Amino acid sequence: MTTAEGMIGAPGCPSNLEPAIDAAIVDPSPFVRRHAGLSRLELSVHGARCGGCIAKIEGGLKALPGVQEARLNLSTGKLTIAWRGDGLAPITVTKKLAALGYRAAAFDPNAAANEKDIEGRFLLRCLAVAGFAAANIMLLSVAVWAGQDGEMGPATRTMMHWVSAAIALPAAAFAGRPFFRSALGALKAGHANMDVPISLAVILALSLSVYETLNNGPDAYFDAAVMLLFFLLIGRYLDHRLRAKSHAAAQELLALQATTASRITAGGSLEAVSARDIAPGDAILLSPGDRAPVDGVVIDGASDVDMSLVTGESAPAPKCDGDKLFAGVLNLSSRLVMRAEAMADDSLIANLTRLIEAGEQTKSTYVRLADRAAALYVPLVHSLALATFLGWLVVGDAGLRMAVMNGVAVLIITCPCALGLAAPAVQVVATGRLFKAGILVKSGDALERLAKVDTFVFDKTGTLTHGALTLINAAALGDGVLAQAAQLARASRHPLSRALVQAAGAGPLANDIVETPGCGIEGVIDGQHARFGRAAWVGDEADAQGDATSSAWFRLGADAPVQFIFEDAIRSDAAQTITALKARGASIEMLSGDRTAPARNIADAAGIEHWRANLSPADKISRLKELSHSGVKAAMIGDGLNDAPALAAAHASLSPGTAADASQAAADFIFQGDGLAPIVTAYDVAKQARGRVLENFSFAALYNICAIPLAAFGFVTPLIAALAMSGSSIIVTLNALRVNAGAKTGALQ
Repeated sequence: MTTAEGMIGAPGCPSNLEPAIDAAIVDPSPFVRRHAGLSRLELSVHGARCGGCIAKIEGGLKALPGVQEARLNLSTGKLTIAWRGDGLAPITVTKKLAALGYRAAAFDPNAAANEKDIEGRFLLRCLAVAGFAAANIMLLSVAVWAGQDGEMGPATRTMMHWVSAAIALPAAAFAGRPFFRSALGALKAGHANMDVPISLAVILALSLSVYETLNNGPDAYFDAAVMLLFFLLIGRYLDHRLRAKSHAAAQELLALQATTASRITAGGSLEAVSARDIAPGDAILLSPGDRAPVDGVVIDGASDVDMSLVTGESAPAPKCDGDKLFAGVLNLSSRLVMRAEAMADDSLIANLTRLIEAGEQTKSTYVRLADRAAALYVPLVHSLALATFLGWLVVGDAGLRMAVMNGVAVLIITCPCALGLAAPAVQVVATGRLFKAGILVKSGDALERLAKVDTFVFDKTGTLTHGALTLINAAALGDGVLAQAAQLARASRHPLSRALVQAAGAGPLANDIVETPGCGIEGVIDGQHARFGRAAWVGDEADAQGDATSSAWFRLGADAPVQFIFEDAIRSDAAQTITALKARGASIEMLSGDRTAPARNIADAAGIEHWRANLSPADKISRLKELSHSGVKAAMIGDGLNDAPALAAAHASLSPGTAADASQAAADFIFQGDGLAPIVTAYDVAKQARGRVLENFSFAALYNICAIPLAAFGFVTPLIAALAMSGSSIIVTLNALRVNAGAKTGALQ
């Protein structure tokens, strides 16, 4: 690897110099599973945080003799490695990981799911320490300032400075670790980030203060250094809280994969096994309510299966001998026996998870406004501070002390506190406004990305529509037909039956009810045989509605079959929302996994000219990549499990509150309510927030233009510089509050 991400010691990545890593090497031999000559080992890897880590680990392990597969799941930390033969000792794997700088242990899904927010708690502790120290040091500083008219003698003043030093030095050493570590990592990687001048300013201010105290000087700047850390840690913690949900989507999706299964042995008995122990060729029993643990084929039985994971459609699909099943699909109505055709790590869910991870890692490379500003800011500030120091040292006659003091003043007064708060302050205000409008923001840079979107891509079912079938021809049915059909439907869990019951209301059940999976339900009503289900099964081969709607047929005795037509109704404000987004200059597309006719109907009703149907999750991602390669920044709006990879891959993403957990976890925004108007609200607020951030950066630049000459020519002490820096932070925060000014949320304008 040649990038900074792939280098050992790069920011956010572990170092291979961890002192205790050798002691953590364990022999994983007891955890190796062997099948058909293939050995497979699953480990939990600690310390992998980026795409460079994945490439380094997988590449290093694939170089070992006999290794055929090495795959790291960044979301769960699970590493799967497979090899043939006995030429590779399992302990070699953990030793190789240790040599690469990572610690490994036996994989425990429960431990991975319960991992705590270590970084968040660390930042909060640093913030608390800095706040406590700043408050106490300011009390001492106020006493020193008040005694400058002669009421406080030099000895007392020096004692106050030493007490301040006793508080500031350990507090800064602890609270400054987020900045010191980041700055050191950036310098090791050969570049400078915003934390470099912050760290330098704090260290120099403390060093100068200690020097002044040792020489009984009148001024010390311990308060300035600690207050600087306190303000910056506020921004750092707020930013972390907004970014804390990364990789949650893949974890939610993996939770859909059954962890245990019922395997049929050669003798015909059942045994409970872990999904990870299922091998191709194993026979698996799926009872109603079970999820398929791996991909496979039905070899016995017939049932209705919830395929929404694959197609996004809530209507179940009939499955019988020879039909394909995917891991995670839900068996609804009857017993099935399937033959496994893949390992759990090669299942549809595992592949969707990898698609989500790829999308999340792509998003993580997005360069935010603050980072771009820092790239210009850091070398400029360092150059000015160095020029000030050299200028006073060479030209001035005040000596080394004054040169250092003026150089430090330049660093402090230009310290990127306002720059560091510019984006987080606006984000917090904007996310608060959106929260009041029923919109949850889940990512720190989501507002910036949404503000740059120029195309909105909608899923159909559950997004443009309500995602639930309703009976639409109840008025056209004959007298009593609805009530009679409902007597059968009340005994079924099929979505069409539930929709019929919802239209008919409470009532009696038919007698002698029998449900035939994939066909329908039959029974006896008033002494006559009745059926409700597929047209051919009921006795009518014609389907006047084609494939544009979902339909079922009812027949009582010798009467003619009656068609019940169901439809997933479009949301009431879908067309208005599309019109409002177009008015803001955005392009609109619809990508659906549904059939062509239903997709066309919804697209026409919503006013969407560009749409595609019969798409798989990978197809949706391919379309998003096409848009991205053509320079388009697309926002994806979806709700289904099959939409989660596309939501993670899009430039920005939104999901309704009724969406699947995995889709909500993958999305940047979650909006509540039955309408789509919150999408327009989020778009408007994102654009307004971006404007406020740019205003804050402009103010920070203007502030520095005015402040730098004053500090460089010796008119500003480090203390005054710290006060000016704090004042600039307050102004930036007040400007961020303007995001709430004149807010109209939820309106389609």
